[in-house]
Amino acid sequence: MKSVVVDKIASVTQALGLKHDLRIAEEDIQAEEGVVLVVEILTNKSTYNTLELTSGRMAKVVRGDIVVGALGTRKALFGYSGHVPETVKAGDIIQMLNIGGVLGVCDSANPDKGKPFDCRVLGVVLQFPFLGERIGVPARVGKRKLDYAAVLDTQGVPVVALAGTCMEAGKTAAACAIVSRMRHRGLVVDVFKATGVSLRRDILAMEDSGARNSLIFTDLGVVTTTGKTGPALTRSMLTELAAKKPDVIVFELGDGLIGTYGVDSILNCDDIRSSLTSVVLSANDPVAAWGGVKLLRERFHIEPSVVTGPATDNAVGVAIIEEQMNVRACNAISDGAKLGDLVIQSLKLPAKPAAEPA
Repeated sequence: MKSVVVDKIASVTQALGLKHDLRIAEEDIQAEEGVVLVVEILTNKSTYNTLELTSGRMAKVVRGDIVVGALGTRKALFGYSGHVPETVKAGDIIQMLNIGGVLGVCDSANPDKGKPFDCRVLGVVLQFPFLGERIGVPARVGKRKLDYAAVLDTQGVPVVALAGTCMEAGKTAAACAIVSRMRHRGLVVDVFKATGVSLRRDILAMEDSGARNSLIFTDLGVVTTTGKTGPALTRSMLTELAAKKPDVIVFELGDGLIGTYGVDSILNCDDIRSSLTSVVLSANDPVAAWGGVKLLRERFHIEPSVVTGPATDNAVGVAIIEEQMNVRACNAISDGAKLGDLVIQSLKLPAKPAAEPA
């Protein structure tokens, strides 16, 4: 065991409440998803060179920084793809796979992002859960472990799901517009992110738009979601937030309808699908919108309430979607209030009593 002072603590470890003065072990490091490591940054980058901290702020990363992150996989269409190595020991060189601090061996890089940061493993972070004893336990991400047997109970709370044709299709922008409009209409909204790779940016944006409570799969010890974890994560977070009695729950399905993060596994579950009051599809272009609507209707037996995303950036796209797909279309950036109103209408909520005069 040795002491180390770290410069930056990645948001993937947010639930652990780590300080900058840490104890690490250099031996017997388990090569498993969620294990928290301290690494030294070995390279500089001019693009994709920031790290989301536990505070939510973005910090520039430079060669020589001592950083805390966690092992995980990533299979991103527009980013890095990589895996957890078979073994990990102090001195090994691995890569930073996303700006949330996910660490692994990079298999493929997107040219727009450049090569990922190379990182030298210094050791595994130790926590000391036993009061009065100096017995260190290797740290893992999350507040608690995922319960794969979790039962879904939304307690009648309406649920809005945002799905996309792929990553960067405008799901978070749509979620923020919907949450903001709901708050303006007097609704209490709780939010979560069900799938993706650990990064808190999206739920922080929803909080900034007026969400009361938020969750992300990382809180349940999952760094990167899969078809195996996605349904249990969704059930767990829906049930937990419903118990807090919001008027509406809004959640984002990271990645796309066809992908590796488990969106299809979630939408294939009868209990989850029946709990969805409204499904919003984000699409990059009219062809993507057509394919997404077709997938929702034919594979998942879901009728989308509205299509948004770059496919609706102007009136031409909106007209194509509404005329050829027979579904409402609205842009989240230019007409967020209308998008929110369309979603609220799809929920068929009972009218709230008028406020008493002062």
